[in-house]
Amino acid sequence: MIRISTIFIAICMVLVAASLGFVLYSVAGISGSESAIVALAALTCLILYNAVSMRLRDRSDVGGQIADLSRGTADLARQVAEFGRRLAAVEGRVASANSTGADRMQGMAGEISELGGLVRQLAASVAHHEELLTAGPVVQPVASPRDDVLQRVAPAPTVVAAPPPTPAAAPAVSRSQTQLIGAIKQAIDENRLDIYLQPMVTLPQRKVRYYEAVTRLRDERDQVLAAEDFIEAAEAGGLIGRIDHMVMLRCVQVLRRLMIRSKDVGVFCNVSAATLASPAHFTQCLDFLEANRALAPSFVLEFKQATFRNLGPAESENLAALAQRGYRFSIDHVSDLRLEPRELADRGVRFIKVPAALLLDARQIATTDIHPSDLSDLLGRYGIDLIAERIEGERSVVDLLDYDVRFGQGFLFAPPRPLRPEGASATAEAPQTNPQDLNGASTSAPVSSPAAPPRATGSAALARRALGPN
Repeated sequence: MIRISTIFIAICMVLVAASLGFVLYSVAGISGSESAIVALAALTCLILYNAVSMRLRDRSDVGGQIADLSRGTADLARQVAEFGRRLAAVEGRVASANSTGADRMQGMAGEISELGGLVRQLAASVAHHEELLTAGPVVQPVASPRDDVLQRVAPAPTVVAAPPPTPAAAPAVSRSQTQLIGAIKQAIDENRLDIYLQPMVTLPQRKVRYYEAVTRLRDERDQVLAAEDFIEAAEAGGLIGRIDHMVMLRCVQVLRRLMIRSKDVGVFCNVSAATLASPAHFTQCLDFLEANRALAPSFVLEFKQATFRNLGPAESENLAALAQRGYRFSIDHVSDLRLEPRELADRGVRFIKVPAALLLDARQIATTDIHPSDLSDLLGRYGIDLIAERIEGERSVVDLLDYDVRFGQGFLFAPPRPLRPEGASATAEAPQTNPQDLNGASTSAPVSSPAAPPRATGSAALARRALGPN
């Protein structure tokens, strides 16, 4: 098209110049040579004009093309930068995946090493039991290589969970209410209130996550009284407030020692309804908890289910004062599964301890609005953890895992154990637990009577953990 238009313009310019020369020759009477010169000059002017106009038009077109090329180059640079950013992100993900894979492999290697150690411990325990069986009946507990960190236990039996009642406990049962109150008051005055710790473990890993402080009282003959033997008498004699305050003090001391080694640990401390309702005793406890509110995330106050169901205005106000200071609550002694998770969560409850037998009881399905297998998920929606307590058999653990229970407590894992003399940690550790999970108390061997069954069940739990998946 450009070539044809140029030829057409050239022809037109020649015709215009020729026409001008002819007009000058025929009309103006100018000679032919002069007319030809004028026609040639006109043609030259037309050619120059056309060349200049074409050059200007080409310059404008080239400028537009250069601008388009600049915009295209800028778009290309942006696309290259975007591809570079995406490539860097992909490289970062690949590096992160490689690092995560290496960390997982390292963790798996550590778990395999730990499993090997547990298998060796299991083999040694089995061999030791075989030696005991071939040697005849055992009269005294066998000393462990780690007994140097245990609390020295007197020859007199300290009953923790032995099935048959011991003769030492008979005098406490036969005492009158007045005598028992006097013995309790004397024990409090002489600081004969002991703290035992029972661990709560994660399921199915069975790593110690929390401890529950269990109160034991020694009378004038140094015989141990369990909490259920003296709590009612202490409440009747108005001594429960002093006991709760002493237990809180001991629990805070234990928690501080445990948190030196690990921050991921907590202590459950039982508080009675009488203390919550007594202005004098509660004010004393509240002042103490206020001074130690930095420990509130790891210090859980435990109340009975009946206490929460019978809260009066004063108790509710005192409970709100504790929650305002950051303390969390746990409910135990659960007798039925008629729970209101939203109301409990609003009051500051973060844990509910339900007996394993109650959770696995088929009769509970007819008396509750929710199936026990869905209870853990329901409570979890409101930030409440379900703890299955009083677990005594491996079969119960298997069934509870089907119910998605995350925490367990019971004699299968470890019975309550007394503190070491310095109170730094508990000896309440089961042999199957990971030594790194016991916050310095893992080197303790269990202290129990020779015939106590928890030791045998602990070996069974070790065998299950060693042979089963984590």
